[in-house]
Parts: sequence; C-alpha cells; structure tokens
Amino acid sequence: MFSAAAPAAANHSVDTLRNIGISAHIDSGKTTLTERILFYTGRIDAIHDVRGKDGVGAKMDSMELEREKGITIQSAATYCVWGDNHINIIDTPGHVDFTVEVERALRVLDGAILVLCGVAGVQSQSITVDRQMKRYKVPRMAFINKLDRQGANPDKVIKDLRTKLKLNAVAMQVQIGQEANLNGVVNIVDRQAIMFEGDNGEILKEVPIPEDLKDEVESRRTQLIEHLADIDDEIGELFLMEEEPDVDTIHAAVRRQVIARELVPVFLGSAFKNRGVQPLLDAVIKYLPNPTESKNIALDADDESKVVPLTTDDSKPLVALAFKLEESRFGQLTYFRIYQGSLKKGGTFVNVKTGQRVKVPRLVRMHASDMEDVDSIGAGEIVATFGVDCASGDTFTDGSHRVSMESMFCPEPVISYSIKPANTAQSSNFSKALQRFQREDPTLRVHVDDESGETIMSGMGELHLDIYVERMRREYKVDVVTGEPKVNYRETVTQRSEFNYLHKKQTGGAGQFGRVIGHMEPMTPEEMVAAGDEDGKKVFEFVNGIVGNAIPPEYIAAVRKGFEEAVTKGALTGHPVEGIRVTLTDGQDHPVDSSEIAFRSAAIGAFRQGFMAAKPSLLEPVMAVELLVPTEFQGTAVALINKRKGQLLDQEAGDMTVTIQALVPLASMFGFSTDLRSSTQGKGEFSMEYKEHQAVMPDVQQKLIAEFQKTHKE
Repeated sequence: MFSAAAPAAANHSVDTLRNIGISAHIDSGKTTLTERILFYTGRIDAIHDVRGKDGVGAKMDSMELEREKGITIQSAATYCVWGDNHINIIDTPGHVDFTVEVERALRVLDGAILVLCGVAGVQSQSITVDRQMKRYKVPRMAFINKLDRQGANPDKVIKDLRTKLKLNAVAMQVQIGQEANLNGVVNIVDRQAIMFEGDNGEILKEVPIPEDLKDEVESRRTQLIEHLADIDDEIGELFLMEEEPDVDTIHAAVRRQVIARELVPVFLGSAFKNRGVQPLLDAVIKYLPNPTESKNIALDADDESKVVPLTTDDSKPLVALAFKLEESRFGQLTYFRIYQGSLKKGGTFVNVKTGQRVKVPRLVRMHASDMEDVDSIGAGEIVATFGVDCASGDTFTDGSHRVSMESMFCPEPVISYSIKPANTAQSSNFSKALQRFQREDPTLRVHVDDESGETIMSGMGELHLDIYVERMRREYKVDVVTGEPKVNYRETVTQRSEFNYLHKKQTGGAGQFGRVIGHMEPMTPEEMVAAGDEDGKKVFEFVNGIVGNAIPPEYIAAVRKGFEEAVTKGALTGHPVEGIRVTLTDGQDHPVDSSEIAFRSAAIGAFRQGFMAAKPSLLEPVMAVELLVPTEFQGTAVALINKRKGQLLDQEAGDMTVTIQALVPLASMFGFSTDLRSSTQGKGEFSMEYKEHQAVMPDVQQKLIAEFQKTHKE
C-alpha cells in the first residue's frame, strides 16, 4: 500500500525515472524536506538539523558556509529510490541572491515541488520561483509545509496560490489535527487516512477517517472533481452524466493535467515534524512526468531557425547540456542532463560551441558532496564528470550532428564592490578564485574599471558578493579588501532630440569622413518589453530609416556598432544607457575618406550630441521588499521603510505577524538588516529582489553627476 525504500538499481526503465527540483522562498523548509526524503528512501541513516547544531548539518548543505548560516547557497543534486522508481532531486537556494541556481536547476528538470510556508503563504521569492517554473514550462506540485506552527492555515495558502500566482491549485489532502497536534493526513482521492508514528514519522498507520473530517473530505473531493471537469475531457463527460469517476480515473486525470500544467495539486505536512513526506513522494511518482513525457528541443547550430526535436532514447545520437560547474578536489566537476542518447565512461563527446572532442574519464552520480561511480548513463538522466573544459550552458553531442540547447536566463547584476587582495603576494590566488567563481556563476561579473584601474565585482545583492569574498578567504586563503558597495545605475532620455554630427579628420593621406543625421527618443516600458524576448526587455533599439544611399549600405553596420558602443557608457555618470531608440534618417559620405571606422566614430559623436539634448535622466534599481514582523513592531517596520524613501504597497496582518510589501531604492537598503534586527529584538525578517529601474530624485541625480565629474577630472 505504501512505498518503501529499496537499494539503488543499476538499471531501470526511463518510465520509472523522475527528475525533480525543490524550490521555495527562503526558510520555507526545502532542505529539511529533502533531508526527510533521503531518510525515508534509505539514502541516509539519520536526520540532521539544517543549521548543523549537532555538528553534522543537513546532507544537502555540504558547504561549511551553508551549515554556519543555515541557508542553501549552491544547488545540490542527489538521487534516491522510492519503491521501483528512481528519483533525481536538486535542492535549490531560496535566497534571491542565488537565483541563478534555481534557473539552472529548472532548466534541466521535468517537474518540481513548490514548497510554501503554512503561516506566511505565498511570499516574494515564491512569486519569483513560480515565474521561473513558468519560463521553463515545468509542471509542479505544491507542498504546504510548517503546518505544525501556530497560525498555520492551508486554506489561505491555497487561496494565495490561486490569486497571487494565478495557479489552478486544488487540495489533495485534509490534515488530521491542527498546528502542534498535526498527526496525519487524509488523501481525499483514495479516502485514506494516514497517521505518522515512530521517532521519525517512519511508521505509516492507516486509520479510519475521523468522524469530524468526513464531511470536509467529501466536500474537498467534490471540489477536486469539479476542478478536473473544467479542464479534463474524460472527467468532464462523467461529470455531465452525473457519474462519479473511480479512483484510478481521477489519478490519471490529475496526472494528465499536471503534465499539461493546467493543475497544481496541493499536499500538506510538516517536514521538520516528519509529517506528510511519504505521501508526497507517492504523489511525485503518480503525477509528475518521466523524461519521455517532457518535450525537449534543440536548435540546429548552423541554422538556429531550425528546431530539432529530441527523443529520450538511448539509441539516438547524444545530446547533453552542461548546466552547472563546480570546483572539487579532483578538478572541475561538470553536471550534465542527458536529453538524448547515452554516455559511457572512457567514451568521448564534442563541445558544439568549441568543436573540442573530450574524453570522459569518469562518470558519477552525485549525492550532495559524495560521488558514486557509474559506467554508463542513459537518456533522461543527470550525471557529473571531471576534466571537461566548458562553460555553463554548453551543449555536447557525439559529433555526428551539430545542435545546440537553449541556455538559461541570467538576470543582470544590481550591486558592485571594488575588491583587491590585502597582500600583493596573494594576487595569483585572487585571480584564480575570480576566474573559477565566474565560470561557476553566470550572475557574478568581474571587470577592471578603465579609469580607476580597480577590479569591480558585480552580483545580485550584498549577501551574494559577501559569500564570494568569504569563500576567497576560506578556499583560497586570500584576504580581500572591499570598497563601498556601488549601485548599478542606468541612464536614459526623457524627450526626443535631433542629431546631425560630422566626424572629419585629416592627418595627411586618407582621412576620416562620416556624417550621421537622425533622432533619438525614449522607449516606453511596454515598447521595451514588446521588442525584447521572453526572458527580458530590449533596452536599446537601432532603426535604419535611410531612403536611398546617403550612407552606403556597407557602412550602416558600422553606424549601428558605434551607437551600440556609445550606450555602454552614458555621459551623465558613465553608466549604461537603456530605454532609448535611435533612428538614422540621413547622412553623408566621402568617396575617399569614408570608412567603417569613420562612421563608427561619427555615430559615437552623434549619440553624445543627441543624448545631452534629450534631457537625460539617471535611473536607480528599486527593490521589491517583503518584511515579516511581529504585530507589535508593525509601526517600527513601516517607519524603517519610510526612512529609506520606500513606497508602501500592502500590509497583510496574520494571527501574530504582519507582512509588509514595499518598493525601496537599493541604495537605501544598505545596512537595513542590522537596523531591522535591532529595532524588532531580532524577530523581524525581510527579503528583497530586483523589481525595476526608476528615475532618481533630482537632488540625488545632481549629487551623483557631481561625484562622477570630480572623479573623472581627477
């Protein structure tokens, strides 16, 4: 009746394979849930605490920093066996600073579990994770965790899923016992009541449905069937004929609609209290797709307009995606998802981007930081290997064809530090660390400032950069001196302007001559989104509006390159320019002196001319901030937001806490964590993520321009 742990099978059918991710808002219990899954499937012998108070820590938090801070920093992969089924699991971070770890995991997974706190419900990062799941078209289930806590309310969370995330969420269980008395669940499809007994909830005891829950179970079951009747033809026909579908028919319909991403079944429990995890595992097998049920495509590397469907079949030509890099004691460890074909130890495969053929010295399945060798791996699997020189997102084949998988979306960094080693003798290790971290993390950017000569490290937030500074100290023995955090501002224009610029240079012999005429104008946010792709907006648009050959066609590309170069550094503060459309309408060339260099230089000059005439403005990153504080500190929290020039959006009161939503400039958020802790007796929590760039206040703009001009002059 209930699934049980079994030893890992060397060979298994792809139909019994599940590749799943566990994602959620920070501190919702993802790693705790994974720890219980590993225990119940027999992969670990004992359950350990996430924060490592017992000196061990959760299995999936293998990094020392993760155990100290009690957060997940890097996604970790493992696999386990549940009954006759094999499950690859990736546990991802919840903190927005490490959002790329969620991106790369969801890019290669077939299904996911969205974990939600039973008290807080849908939080800011829950919305981000849901958006990522939709981006990669990942079917998902929801698990409402922490239902043992005071104030937990699964009905409110399900309502949030429907209203905030616009998901067709429906309860699959009714809990037995409230808050601290949570002892079991009733599966409404099977009308099966389960109690969790034993020291670790490992004993599942089937009991009669409690009398006080029978009506609620039948009501929820009717609601589930009604939800299915709206979206599933088979259930809809039975519903119209007033026939009740049997248990197998309901399960089959739920599976169809989950895979079609039309339904999100919701399960209940408390991972920390060992409640509800085994039924969740059963549901993963019942409802989430195996690799053959996921549609995967590649693009022809020689003609990206051609789509190449991929088949989860070992006998087909190999297609594998390198989705995560990690430095290990044996060198670079590269994680692969095998989409088609198979890979053998000692065999070779080809990096499509570089054309380099690589031998596979070793294949391993990962169990957090532990490795288990395998001789071969088939389609649909997740595996890792050593000695492969590649970047995250590279596609590998057997060399018989050239196809490329679409890579993952990487958000732009919003904050920067200037960094340097405290001791010049450590420069070599400093460079090695930065090179390795950039290969591992596409959202970490490092460059040398042309004017100051400083090394600038940019990332997704203070915590993101602080973690890498700490890792340099621990892993490379490099003490790093950091400069003040710098906000990644942007520049734009607020009105239309004309430009007519002649670039003319005569130095003896052939000179340079190029004239460009046209106008520039601001793009609306809607135009930027419409012009962009599904992963982001387009921040600069060049329009060739020339009729005739005022500028010879062979020089138009040079004009475009000039404008593209010019928008990388604005004239106000040297920050990139966005939200601008440049239209070329006329120009002039010279039969001898015109060249690509001349027209590129003319475009750069024209941009500066038109930019300063278009009433330029400075934009700053604004963060969506969510605070969770005890009710008695509501006024204090609001005052903290107001002090930082924040805009309050919403305040939602719970039983003992209040959730505050606000928009706050990133420049005002430095040091906020310390202020919040000190003013709420350490009880306040907050999270933030990038929302958009907005215009700064006039006085702030003048101050920043003056600082830039002073630095530039020096």
